[in-house]
Amino acid sequence: MSVIVIPARMASTRLPGKPIRKIKGVPMILRVAEKCMKAGADRVIVATDAKEILEICEGLDGLESTMTADDIQSGTDRVARVAKFVNDDIIINVQGDEPFIDPALINALITDLKDNPEVMMNTAACEFSEGEDVKDPNSVKVVLDKNGFALYFSRLPIPYDRDGKGGVTYYKHIGIYGFRKSWLMQFAQMEVSDMENAEKLEQLRALENGVKIKVLKTDYKPVSVDTEEDLKKAEEIMGRND
Repeated sequence: MSVIVIPARMASTRLPGKPIRKIKGVPMILRVAEKCMKAGADRVIVATDAKEILEICEGLDGLESTMTADDIQSGTDRVARVAKFVNDDIIINVQGDEPFIDPALINALITDLKDNPEVMMNTAACEFSEGEDVKDPNSVKVVLDKNGFALYFSRLPIPYDRDGKGGVTYYKHIGIYGFRKSWLMQFAQMEVSDMENAEKLEQLRALENGVKIKVLKTDYKPVSVDTEEDLKKAEEIMGRND
């Protein structure tokens, strides 16, 4: 059994009220939920700290929603609070600012966890597109070993092209995670790690504690909405897809 949990909070420094901001007339949280409901998970749950978001979600048939405390520090912690009360073994964390998330990618994470019982946690990455700035600290980079597991995540360009010869393939991390429930419960109880605190990347907590993260490569290019400019871009993309 699998469940998708979408953490959604109202407080956003760069885009206040982000989950209820509309993209072509539809609140962003519903755009994300509709995509998730096209995937093969057994349930989709929105975990929020705001009644406004809860009320919006209640209007979409088949979508579950629940209130969580407003003092929860991270999206993963919010997902863990919900996962504690479900019986599903596979938990997929989809960010609430990914209105174009690919249902096929969600299914790939679910299938990977079902087929590989040794994998405790997985995520996804895509190659940087031509012209994208790999130096942008808002685009998280990941380097992989030969078996497809993450060696490290960083806001800096990794691997570093010391001699400037070029030909380096950079992978952009996509903020979607799959967890086994047992590991998610452990993860949420761990203290913030040193590398996590430095990079402000919570997935580093897993690596520092010796848990491998499987990284699935995908052609899906994420379009996260964090600013007013991102919102306008999402409107344009949605308009082209209508």
